[in-house]
Amino acid sequence: MPASRLPSPASPSPTLAIVGGGLAGLSAAVAAIQRGWRVTLFERSKMLGGRASSFLDSTLNCLVDYSQHVAMGCCSSFLDFCRRTGIEDCFQRQRRLHFIAPDGSQHDFASSRILPAPLHLLPALMRLKFLSLADRLRILPAMRKLTAQGFAQRDEALVTWLHRHHQSSPSVDRFWSTVVVSALGETVENASTAAAAKVFRDGFLASRHAADLLLPSEPLGEIFHGRVGVWLEHRGVKVELQNPISRIETQQQRGYLLTVSKTDIRPYDAAIVAVPWHEAGCLFSDELRAQMPFFDDAEKLAPAAITAVHFWFDCPAIPLAHAALIDRLSQWVFTQKCLFSETSKAAEKVPVFTQHCQVVISAAHRLPQFSHVELLAKIRGELESIWPAVRDARLLHSRLLTQPKALFSVQPDSDCLRPRQQTPLPRLALAGDWTSTGWPATMEGAIRSGRLAVESLQNDPESPRLA
Repeated sequence: MPASRLPSPASPSPTLAIVGGGLAGLSAAVAAIQRGWRVTLFERSKMLGGRASSFLDSTLNCLVDYSQHVAMGCCSSFLDFCRRTGIEDCFQRQRRLHFIAPDGSQHDFASSRILPAPLHLLPALMRLKFLSLADRLRILPAMRKLTAQGFAQRDEALVTWLHRHHQSSPSVDRFWSTVVVSALGETVENASTAAAAKVFRDGFLASRHAADLLLPSEPLGEIFHGRVGVWLEHRGVKVELQNPISRIETQQQRGYLLTVSKTDIRPYDAAIVAVPWHEAGCLFSDELRAQMPFFDDAEKLAPAAITAVHFWFDCPAIPLAHAALIDRLSQWVFTQKCLFSETSKAAEKVPVFTQHCQVVISAAHRLPQFSHVELLAKIRGELESIWPAVRDARLLHSRLLTQPKALFSVQPDSDCLRPRQQTPLPRLALAGDWTSTGWPATMEGAIRSGRLAVESLQNDPESPRLA
């Protein structure tokens, strides 16, 4: 056959570096391989998942989550991600929320499966008898007004809006604050109406199943590192753990040069940076950083902290899998049965089934200062006041973990500081729950950002053509 008629060898797929193995980076990797990119995923820690990950507790010799992560029935991108990666079975759907009133009584919140939205919430609100009847009747109309405003209206602190719309102090403290702090990681005094409107529009009013909780049934490390990580590797993604990227710069032939672990320089056709807002801008050379002034705004986003208090009791002291606690320092409690190996008198490890209780305190940056011992004692005291069995249970182990920069603070007009996934530079995109997704800092927002980052590369006229 003449040389001119020989078939040309197939061009290799273009290479894509994803910097950051949190949910945004994982989502970007899933979307990228489905579009034909050859992906290398860099993560500086030992495990994938980012803030939605686990650590090995040396006392228990098992994985413990840094903090509880919960999705909702309205999280369509998250649910799609779970279906694509085969981890649907790792989340249990809870259709009934349990509120524990200040007097310790339990009030269940479940949407009607008969009434259409938004009236499906009315029976659930009527069951919240720790609020006056007048307060319960005012919540749904206020919720509809808040969500009807949309993001185009003047943004302000949610508490100001609530009081202007006839929500009483008990209603603000016992209902609005309970939802907002847990969903947004910020207090009603500091959270924006825009962010709160998103929560109530999509999480409560959209459908009968929108407010369902999706609770992980395994440690997050098992789900996102173990299951999703293996899923990606089986599809050709090269996952590099404990390999931080220290610098990103351009290369002459287009694309980017990434400095790995300070000395190893590697070329890639494109890159997605999926690290937190307070770290992303520091990765770029001065030349590249100067072309992305939006980092100056993003770095103005204030951090919001989350504290998780872990207790392991020798018996099932708390009878619920989850509960929202009203008017307490503890905000949510989650429980699971687990196996604890205890040393016997014969110095042998004896397996004991115990209850793992995790108490979550969001907006922890707004809390008074407590010592480690004081906070553990106060949280246990609150649990004992609700469930007397906690007082009689033997505490086998405890942990207190605070993530000072778990989220960005959704203060009024904070959306104006969030950049799009597409950057002014060709073949370079951003991902992360802090980018502009239309969602606050949630697992849903992170998953969406990864997909949007890949879409921005696909729409980039300078990106390589994919088969």
